Amino acid sequence: MLNNNELDLPGNTTLPGTTYPAMPFVFVGDEAFALGEHLMRPYSSRGLSIARRVFNYRLTRARRVVECAFGILANKWRFLHSPIRLKLETAISAVKAACVLHNFVRVRDGFNFEDSLSHSLESPNPSGVRGTRHGAAVRDHFTAYFLSPHGALPWQLEAI
Repeated sequence: MLNNNELDLPGNTTLPGTTYPAMPFVFVGDEAFALGEHLMRPYSSRGLSIARRVFNYRLTRARRVVECAFGILANKWRFLHSPIRLKLETAISAVKAACVLHNFVRVRDGFNFEDSLSHSLESPNPSGVRGTRHGAAVRDHFTAYFLSPHGALPWQLEAI
């Protein structure tokens, strides 16, 4: 699905302030996933350069935000805690409905800090998957961007 662009992802776009080639939109994953044009995974943790450590840190932060947001959503809509046993079209509609209802409830009731305190998303065991050369080139471009004046965070070197 991801490699064939069956998800109808937006077209490639240039990162702010860069002259890099247009970059694809990507999903963030952990070591269990294969690196691909649209799926980023961290570099192997052995002997990392500063640039690669920064990339891994930024990828981990992005994953943490996504996991927290999904945890909040899943705690309110319990059907997201287990595999959805519906036809694909129905499952897509159910997830979209949960997102809309979740946003409606947030606007109506306000933010409830208790919702964000507990979630449990376990990662599958790493399987040693690597990925594609094109995926590696995309990851290298993101790595360079995270150290560039336009993509760096002022405190990222202190955090790695």
